[in-house]
Parts: sequence; structure tokens; C-alpha cells
Amino acid sequence: MNIASTAAVQSATSEAQAPASDSLNIRVLKKALDAQALAAKALIESIPQPAAAPALATSGSLGTQLNTFA
Repeated sequence: MNIASTAAVQSATSEAQAPASDSLNIRVLKKALDAQALAAKALIESIPQPAAAPALATSGSLGTQLNTFA
């Protein structure tokens, strides 16, 4: 009889290996998140800065009135 194939033995074996596996998975996840953060930072920094916005209208009917009946 092969006891290694029983569910209880497999469950106990996997539970014994779980803490090491969990800590390894967490380390891999943290490294992946750090790599993504660096890539996102590089992308954000590569966005060109917009030119100065033109002055808004201060007189006249175009661009100075708001239609509140929507």
C-alpha cells in the first residue's frame, strides 16, 4: 500500500510546505509590485509638460456665460 497517495498525507505535506511557499510568493509579489511602480514612474515622468494655457475670456458673450438649463 502506498500511503503517499492518500489525501491526508498530501494535505499534511502541502500544509508543512505552505509557510515557506507563502513567504516566497509574497517576496515575488513585492518584487513584481516594485518593478511595476518603477515602470509607472518612468512612464509618468516621460509625459511632456503641457504648454501654458491661453488666458480665458473675461468679456463678451463667448466663453463668459454658463447655460444652467441642461
